[in-house]
Amino acid sequence: MKFIRLTYSMVLFFFISFSNHSLAEDRATPEDIIKKVYEAAAFLSQADESGLETFNEKNGRWVFKDTYVFVFDCSKGNIVAHPIKPTLLGRNLMGLKDVRGNFFFAQLCDAAKKPEGGWVEYWWPKVGEKKPSRKVSLLFQIPNTSYQVGSGIYDDNVTIKNLEKLIK
Repeated sequence: MKFIRLTYSMVLFFFISFSNHSLAEDRATPEDIIKKVYEAAAFLSQADESGLETFNEKNGRWVFKDTYVFVFDCSKGNIVAHPIKPTLLGRNLMGLKDVRGNFFFAQLCDAAKKPEGGWVEYWWPKVGEKKPSRKVSLLFQIPNTSYQVGSGIYDDNVTIKNLEKLIK
């Protein structure tokens, strides 16, 4: 009986350890966001308008780990490409507020004016959930276009100050 309990405990320990490790690998980090956003900007700089459709692919290269890259047009205030919520396409979102009253798309557009782009904190539901959670997103202006690319993570521990240091 002791052997069975010991074996069960060991299996349970390894399962939990592997699951937590696996979950950690599936969560995007701020560094992942920076890399993917800058990669997306370089891609769209080369591909131009013809590359926009790739950002709408739910299983495409711009959906990674537990997040995705979206394309925004601050001059028009609307989402140009979004792989998870196609209902947002073409909608003017500059007046959209999170649950704390932040006009976060307007804030993202202001942040994107910085040479390296900028980070914004807001409250937005995770995919498949209704309750908003703290999200931080980076928005970056694609040179010589009216488009910005962005991506974000749900993280209660990172600060905007520390995130800004990562892109300088």
